[in-house]
Amino acid sequence: MVSASEITEHMEIVGADGVHIGKVDHVQGDRIKMARKDAQHGQDEPHHHYVQLAAVASLDGGKVWLSADAVNARQLFEEEDGSPAEFSG
Repeated sequence: MVSASEITEHMEIVGADGVHIGKVDHVQGDRIKMARKDAQHGQDEPHHHYVQLAAVASLDGGKVWLSADAVNARQLFEEEDGSPAEFSG
């Protein structure tokens, strides 16, 4: 398992396929709190989403690599209360 102390603010989060998913806001307990806004990639969520540290496969090249590819990674996202993330539109 990846050490939470190695994950830093603004690191890029990518799927196992290398496709951009988001950016780290910070680590909160055993989860990564993701940045709401990422203008470079057109991301403007109404609130933060979270991903469990257990879903992180590795840290490499200054990126957080998830165990799922980008298409399936949204299924790993959680709301603040731990429930599955809901997406608008």
